[in-house]
Order: sequence, then C-alpha cells, then structure tokens
Amino acid sequence: MKIVDILTKKVNFERKKVFKIAFDTSSDCQCLYVKILTDEGIYGLGESTPFPLVTSETIDGAIAAIKFMKPSLVGADPTDIAKIHEIMDKTILNNTAAKAAIDIACYDITGKKAGLPVHKLIGAQSDRVQTDMTVGIDTVENMVADAVEQVNNGFRIIKIKCGIEPEKDIEVLKQIRQAVGSDIDLRIDANQGYDKPTALYVLNEISKYNVTEAEQPLPYWDLEGMAEVSALSPVPVMADESVHTPIQAEIACRKNACKIVNIKLMKCGGIYPALQIADIAKKYGKHCIVGCFYESKLAIAAAAAVVLAKDNIESADLDSFFCFANPEVGVCGGFEVERDVLTLSAKSGFGFDDYEF
Repeated sequence: MKIVDILTKKVNFERKKVFKIAFDTSSDCQCLYVKILTDEGIYGLGESTPFPLVTSETIDGAIAAIKFMKPSLVGADPTDIAKIHEIMDKTILNNTAAKAAIDIACYDITGKKAGLPVHKLIGAQSDRVQTDMTVGIDTVENMVADAVEQVNNGFRIIKIKCGIEPEKDIEVLKQIRQAVGSDIDLRIDANQGYDKPTALYVLNEISKYNVTEAEQPLPYWDLEGMAEVSALSPVPVMADESVHTPIQAEIACRKNACKIVNIKLMKCGGIYPALQIADIAKKYGKHCIVGCFYESKLAIAAAAAVVLAKDNIESADLDSFFCFANPEVGVCGGFEVERDVLTLSAKSGFGFDDYEF
C-alpha cells in the first residue's frame, strides 16, 4: 500500500461560551482535517488542532508543514507507522500537531486494512473511556454554577482551571466541593500560572477539599521547581506543558518533576509517540492521563484509543467537543456518548463516516 495524496480542509467550530485559562481566552476553534488517499482505495482521516501558545503552531502553519512533508510521504506505506514518523522527523523539526494529523490518518488506514478498530489494534481490552469536564476561569459564582451543572449532566470528574488569583482559586475549590459533595473527583489545572511558593501555598490549602491532581502549577521550563513542588505537595503534581515529546518525558520523569504525565496527541505528534511516552512514564512508576486542546471528535477518538491501550493511563481529559455549539460541521461516528463515557466504534479504523474535502 502506498500514499498517493494528502488533502487538507479547515473546519470552524463555535464554542458555546467563552473559555478562559491562565494564559488564554477562546471563543471559537478552528481544526484542520486531513485525508490521506492510498493506491488501494483505502483512505484515512486525521486532525490537527494546534495551540500556538503550547505547540508553536497555527492552522495555516500546520497546512504549510503538511504540504512541505507531502512530497516525502507520497509513495510511503501508511501502515508502517514507525517509518512514517521517521520520514516526517527527517523532513521538518517539531510541528507536532501537523504530524499528529498524518499519524492519526495513518492509524485509520492501518485499522481499516487490518479490519480492526484502532483501539483494538494498539492493545485495548475495553472500548469505554470516562472523561472529565473542565470548568474555565470565571467569577466564583459562575464557576460553582458550571461545576454543579456538569455534575447534573452526569460528569463525575471535574477539572477546575486556575492560576491567576491564588486566593480566589482556593475559594473556588472550597465552594465547588461544598456544592457537589464528596463523591465527585475534583482536579485543578494552573496552566503554569504559579511560582513555587504560591503553588505550595495553594496546593496545601486546597488539599483540604480532597483534590486529586494539580496540573502544571509552574512554568513549563522549570523542571527543578516542579520536582520540588511535587516532592512537597500533598496533591499529586501533573506535568503537561513541560512534556511534549518522548525525550521530554524521559527528562521530566528522571528528574521526578511530576507524579503524573499528561499526554496530548497534538503536543507529541500523534498516537505512535503517545504510546512511547506512556511506556517511558511506566518505567519510572508514573501514571498518565490523555488530554486535549480544542479538538473535534476526530482527534478525540484517536486520543481515547490511546487511553485504552496502556495500563498506566488511568484517566482522560477529552471534553473539548462537548463545548461546540455547532458539532454537526465535523465528522460523524467514531464513538457514542452517554453522560461522561465515550464508547468507541467497533468499526475498522476509527469508525468515522467519510468526510467531504
């Protein structure tokens, strides 16, 4: 089997409401869909949804990177995923979200060729993934109301964005815990918003409210600080922006900069390196979570497959598509949703319907 063409298409999604984190505010989302055509008539769908402040890419940049890689990829076997990554990495440095789209599309083709859903292809023993729901930064009252609404919608894990106003962050956690009760799993994500003393202060204070994880409290580059906070914090510390690639995972884990590693397909370049990161984390006794930026169902299905493939990936933060006001403009299929559980398609590949390019 050989790649004969690679097509791209921008897809625009509107958010139901403005979403704010420590370093960004978003009211809409643009994704890039990719379609890889082969000489056997089997096609694969992939998605690139870069986040400029994390992956240093834009949608137009991802299109340019894919066009740049295309001459090297045409003629290659899309089912030889390791070789596909070797070609991409020898053609252009970084550009992980662009590479993720190619990777996802190649896994879609490989699954279809094998007659297997991708999650089974890469080792999953189940087809069900529970996701959390994220509460963006807002007033205390609105954040509490949002958390309560999501619990009423069936979500049992709530991630709360923070990192701008420490005292407010503590109050938000206090009030959300009081509002949702003791059975709901609460987590925070500071998106690099604290310095070391502030992080330790906040984490000690919010530990009173049974917070299970604290994501990226310090700037991405401060692995030494992350290691100190991780060693002293009563709340387990997760590395997100500090870990993009397998090499960075090795460094962060070796330095004990975290107890949990957040894997995102757009950060690392797709499913193939994501599985490598999980294996590296396991070697160091670390657990993982698979997260997302603002991806649609296409990339979420790929991320969910990774969750199920490794036994040290213990949870998922795959809630982005829930927030789209116009999800119908994206792909159909892939998985079914019931409350906070995604049940992946039993069809070969990712199980999406064809999409017009």
